[in-house]
Amino acid sequence: MLGINAGFFVLELGMGWLARSLGLVADSLDMLADALVYALALYAVGQAARTQRRVAQAAGYLQAALALGGIGETVRRFMAPAPSPNVALMVGIACLALLGNWATLRLLQRASTEQVHIQASQIFTSNDVLVNLGVMGAAGLVQLTHSPWPDLLIGLLVFALVGRGAGQILALAKAPT
Repeated sequence: MLGINAGFFVLELGMGWLARSLGLVADSLDMLADALVYALALYAVGQAARTQRRVAQAAGYLQAALALGGIGETVRRFMAPAPSPNVALMVGIACLALLGNWATLRLLQRASTEQVHIQASQIFTSNDVLVNLGVMGAAGLVQLTHSPWPDLLIGLLVFALVGRGAGQILALAKAPT
Protein backbone atom coordinates (compact mmCIF):
# COMPACT_ATOMS: atom_id res chain seq x y z
CA MET A 1 0.00 0.00 0.00
CA LEU A 2 2.88 2.31 0.81
CA GLY A 3 4.47 1.55 -2.57
CA ILE A 4 1.22 2.03 -4.48
CA ASN A 5 0.65 5.46 -2.95
CA ALA A 6 4.26 6.61 -3.25
CA GLY A 7 4.36 5.53 -6.89
CA PHE A 8 1.10 7.25 -7.73
CA PHE A 9 2.25 10.41 -5.95
CA VAL A 10 5.19 10.65 -8.37
CA LEU A 11 3.10 9.70 -11.42
CA GLU A 12 0.18 12.01 -10.67
CA LEU A 13 2.34 14.95 -9.67
CA GLY A 14 4.32 14.77 -12.91
CA MET A 15 1.30 14.16 -15.10
CA GLY A 16 -0.81 16.71 -13.21
CA TRP A 17 1.83 19.33 -13.81
CA LEU A 18 2.13 18.31 -17.47
CA ALA A 19 -1.66 18.29 -17.91
CA ARG A 20 -2.06 21.60 -15.97
CA SER A 21 -4.62 19.83 -13.78
CA LEU A 22 -5.15 20.95 -10.20
CA GLY A 23 -7.34 17.88 -9.69
CA LEU A 24 -4.45 15.53 -10.50
CA VAL A 25 -1.95 17.58 -8.50
CA ALA A 26 -4.36 17.59 -5.55
CA ASP A 27 -4.76 13.84 -5.78
CA SER A 28 -0.98 13.39 -6.04
CA LEU A 29 -0.46 15.35 -2.83
CA ASP A 30 -3.15 13.27 -1.18
CA MET A 31 -1.27 10.15 -2.34
CA LEU A 32 1.90 11.54 -0.76
CA ALA A 33 0.08 12.12 2.52
CA ASP A 34 -1.33 8.59 2.31
CA ALA A 35 2.14 7.13 1.71
CA LEU A 36 3.48 8.99 4.73
CA VAL A 37 0.52 7.83 6.81
CA TYR A 38 1.10 4.21 5.74
CA ALA A 39 4.72 4.57 6.81
CA LEU A 40 3.47 5.81 10.20
CA ALA A 41 0.98 2.93 10.36
CA LEU A 42 3.78 0.43 9.74
CA TYR A 43 5.56 1.95 12.71
CA ALA A 44 2.41 1.53 14.82
CA VAL A 45 2.00 -2.19 14.11
CA GLY A 46 2.52 -4.09 17.35
CA GLN A 47 2.74 -0.89 19.36
CA ALA A 48 0.56 -0.06 22.33
CA ALA A 49 -2.92 1.33 21.69
CA ARG A 50 -1.74 4.75 22.89
CA THR A 51 0.99 4.82 20.24
CA GLN A 52 -1.49 3.73 17.59
CA ARG A 53 -3.77 6.60 18.59
CA ARG A 54 -0.89 9.07 18.35
CA VAL A 55 -0.08 7.73 14.88
CA ALA A 56 -3.73 8.17 13.86
CA GLN A 57 -3.65 11.72 15.25
CA ALA A 58 -0.49 12.47 13.27
CA ALA A 59 -2.25 11.14 10.16
CA GLY A 60 -5.24 13.38 10.85
CA TYR A 61 -3.09 16.45 11.35
CA LEU A 62 -1.12 15.65 8.19
CA GLN A 63 -4.35 15.40 6.21
CA ALA A 64 -5.64 18.66 7.75
CA ALA A 65 -2.44 20.52 6.80
CA LEU A 66 -2.69 19.16 3.26
CA ALA A 67 -6.32 20.29 3.02
CA LEU A 68 -5.56 23.82 4.22
CA GLY A 69 -2.57 24.23 1.92
CA GLY A 70 -4.51 22.85 -1.03
CA ILE A 71 -7.48 25.13 -0.45
CA GLY A 72 -5.08 28.07 -0.42
CA GLU A 73 -3.58 26.99 -3.76
CA THR A 74 -7.04 26.49 -5.22
CA VAL A 75 -8.09 30.00 -4.22
CA ARG A 76 -4.91 31.34 -5.81
CA ARG A 77 -5.74 29.54 -9.06
CA PHE A 78 -9.32 30.81 -9.02
CA MET A 79 -7.91 34.34 -8.85
CA ALA A 80 -5.55 33.79 -11.82
CA PRO A 81 -7.02 30.98 -13.94
CA ALA A 82 -4.78 29.13 -16.38
CA PRO A 83 -5.67 27.45 -19.69
CA SER A 84 -7.87 24.37 -19.57
CA PRO A 85 -6.08 21.18 -18.56
CA ASN A 86 -5.37 18.24 -20.87
CA VAL A 87 -8.49 16.10 -20.58
CA ALA A 88 -6.97 12.89 -21.98
CA LEU A 89 -4.16 12.95 -19.40
CA MET A 90 -6.62 13.75 -16.62
CA VAL A 91 -8.83 10.78 -17.46
CA GLY A 92 -6.01 8.34 -18.13
CA ILE A 93 -4.08 9.08 -14.96
CA ALA A 94 -7.24 9.24 -12.83
CA CYS A 95 -8.22 5.78 -14.14
CA LEU A 96 -4.81 4.37 -13.21
CA ALA A 97 -5.00 6.01 -9.78
CA LEU A 98 -8.49 4.57 -9.30
CA LEU A 99 -7.11 1.08 -9.91
CA GLY A 100 -4.31 1.72 -7.42
CA ASN A 101 -6.71 3.01 -4.79
CA TRP A 102 -9.13 0.16 -5.38
CA ALA A 103 -6.29 -2.35 -4.87
CA THR A 104 -5.22 -0.55 -1.70
CA LEU A 105 -8.77 -0.51 -0.35
CA ARG A 106 -9.16 -4.25 -1.01
CA LEU A 107 -5.93 -4.93 0.91
CA LEU A 108 -7.16 -2.82 3.82
CA GLN A 109 -10.54 -4.55 3.87
CA ARG A 110 -8.79 -7.90 4.20
CA ALA A 111 -7.09 -6.59 7.33
CA SER A 112 -10.53 -6.23 9.02
CA THR A 113 -9.41 -4.90 12.36
CA GLU A 114 -10.49 -2.54 15.09
CA GLN A 115 -7.07 -0.85 15.23
CA VAL A 116 -7.58 2.87 14.84
CA HIS A 117 -4.68 3.46 12.46
CA ILE A 118 -6.04 0.82 10.06
CA GLN A 119 -9.52 2.33 10.27
CA ALA A 120 -7.99 5.73 9.51
CA SER A 121 -6.31 4.24 6.44
CA GLN A 122 -9.64 2.85 5.27
CA ILE A 123 -11.22 6.29 5.58
CA PHE A 124 -8.75 8.15 3.45
CA THR A 125 -8.44 5.37 0.87
CA SER A 126 -12.24 5.36 0.44
CA ASN A 127 -12.02 9.13 -0.05
CA ASP A 128 -9.31 8.60 -2.68
CA VAL A 129 -11.62 6.40 -4.75
CA LEU A 130 -14.21 9.19 -4.73
CA VAL A 131 -11.52 11.70 -5.68
CA ASN A 132 -10.48 9.67 -8.71
CA LEU A 133 -14.08 9.49 -9.91
CA GLY A 134 -14.39 13.23 -9.34
CA VAL A 135 -11.29 13.99 -11.41
CA MET A 136 -12.73 11.92 -14.26
CA GLY A 137 -16.04 13.79 -14.02
CA ALA A 138 -14.22 17.14 -13.97
CA ALA A 139 -12.29 16.12 -17.06
CA GLY A 140 -15.57 15.49 -18.85
CA LEU A 141 -16.84 18.91 -17.81
CA VAL A 142 -13.60 20.57 -18.93
CA GLN A 143 -14.10 18.92 -22.32
CA LEU A 144 -17.72 20.09 -22.56
CA THR A 145 -17.16 23.65 -21.32
CA HIS A 146 -13.63 24.31 -22.62
CA SER A 147 -12.96 25.91 -19.27
CA PRO A 148 -10.50 25.17 -16.43
CA TRP A 149 -13.21 25.84 -13.81
CA PRO A 150 -14.37 22.22 -13.42
CA ASP A 151 -10.77 21.18 -12.69
CA LEU A 152 -10.43 23.95 -10.12
CA LEU A 153 -13.72 22.95 -8.53
CA ILE A 154 -12.68 19.31 -8.24
CA GLY A 155 -9.38 20.46 -6.75
CA LEU A 156 -11.33 22.41 -4.14
CA LEU A 157 -13.61 19.43 -3.48
CA VAL A 158 -10.61 17.11 -3.16
CA PHE A 159 -9.09 19.31 -0.50
CA ALA A 160 -12.45 19.68 1.28
CA LEU A 161 -12.83 15.89 1.26
CA VAL A 162 -9.32 15.53 2.63
CA GLY A 163 -10.24 17.99 5.39
CA ARG A 164 -13.37 15.99 6.20
CA GLY A 165 -11.32 12.79 6.33
CA ALA A 166 -8.86 14.51 8.66
CA GLY A 167 -11.72 15.36 11.00
CA GLN A 168 -12.96 11.76 10.94
CA ILE A 169 -9.49 10.42 11.65
CA LEU A 170 -8.95 12.84 14.52
CA ALA A 171 -12.33 11.90 16.01
CA LEU A 172 -11.44 8.21 15.72
CA ALA A 173 -8.11 8.83 17.45
CA LYS A 174 -9.87 10.53 20.37
CA ALA A 175 -12.63 7.93 20.75
CA PRO A 176 -12.41 5.64 23.77
CA THR A 177 -11.30 2.10 23.09
